Amino acid sequence: MSSKKVATIGMMIALAFVLNYVETLIPINIGIPGVKLGISNIVVIFSLYTLGPATAFFIAIIRIVLCGLTFGSISSMIYSLAGGLLSYLVMFLLKKTNRFSIYGVSVAGGISHNFGQIIMAIIILQTKLLIYYYPVLLLSGSIAGVLIGMISALLVKRLKSVYITE
Repeated sequence: MSSKKVATIGMMIALAFVLNYVETLIPINIGIPGVKLGISNIVVIFSLYTLGPATAFFIAIIRIVLCGLTFGSISSMIYSLAGGLLSYLVMFLLKKTNRFSIYGVSVAGGISHNFGQIIMAIIILQTKLLIYYYPVLLLSGSIAGVLIGMISALLVKRLKSVYITE
């Protein structure tokens, strides 16, 4: 692996970490627990489109673990891993088909992230009633996915030639 790629990966992990921290400072309180923008996912989507799927996966997992250990708890890390892994898998598969734009990939990632977390909550809390909360998360994941997709598309368009290493 080239030193440029190692430096780029380190920079992407640091950026995702900082964006996750910044998001904790943004007072989004619409009265619905669990709703957030997921701005650190910009880094994952950008990496998926510029650095390749394996690198994007590595960045996503490291970001979840680092942020969980720093800003959260083991339980929040479990929920984040469930959502993050499902989200990454869905985004990877949709991108691989070449049938979806970066916007569609991002929206599907936001929706599937919330679905992964709801499924994990159902398993941990042993109640299927949490599935009734999913429509709220479906809407919030869609809105966040569109916003993250717009930012990611802009960054990929402007910076792809700088960071492309695939």
